[in-house]
Amino acid sequence: MLNRCLALLLCWPLLLAAAPDRAEDIQPLPLGSTLPDVSVQTLDGETVSARKAVQGQPTVLAFFRGGWCPYCNRQLAELRLIKDDLEALGYQLIAISPDRPAALREGLDKTPVDYALLSDASAALIQALGIAFRVDDATVEQYKTYGIDLEAASGQDHHLLPVPTVLVLDEQGVIHYRYSNADYKVRMDPDDLVRVATRLVNPSP
Repeated sequence: MLNRCLALLLCWPLLLAAAPDRAEDIQPLPLGSTLPDVSVQTLDGETVSARKAVQGQPTVLAFFRGGWCPYCNRQLAELRLIKDDLEALGYQLIAISPDRPAALREGLDKTPVDYALLSDASAALIQALGIAFRVDDATVEQYKTYGIDLEAASGQDHHLLPVPTVLVLDEQGVIHYRYSNADYKVRMDPDDLVRVATRLVNPSP
């Protein structure tokens, strides 16, 4: 048994890197898990710990595919409309994308937001959360015909994207709610998000 456990521990980095090839096959971390302690970047390119970025305050994390995605831009705009509601409940709002910091800043020209944006260009966080999938080569090439270059956006060649996901965390970074939908055209209704956040802050007796 000990040898088997040691083997699993040694293989963990390999298991983490094996993102599925279909969005429908992701295996997110279960509720009650703590946000993985991996590095992300700010818009200024500063490296920060994802866990440190959220600890100390309840947080709503919204994972989106990139500034090239019109459905993501619409979601970011809708989140801006409920930012004050979330802050009134004590939450901070952070959106995270595989876009590199420079690409995130460029996206602000199209969709200005007044909440924090973080870059997970290495895809380390979305892999650790189990919400990453690998875009097949044919789709990568098809995207290019639409003017979408995943490698230029992330600065990486991993071709990994998150299934659009919303997480609600407590001040310790523990995940209490998750919404993921493999259909990238379907996003969580912002009013529903406010209701979930309210319920978590003020649970019924």
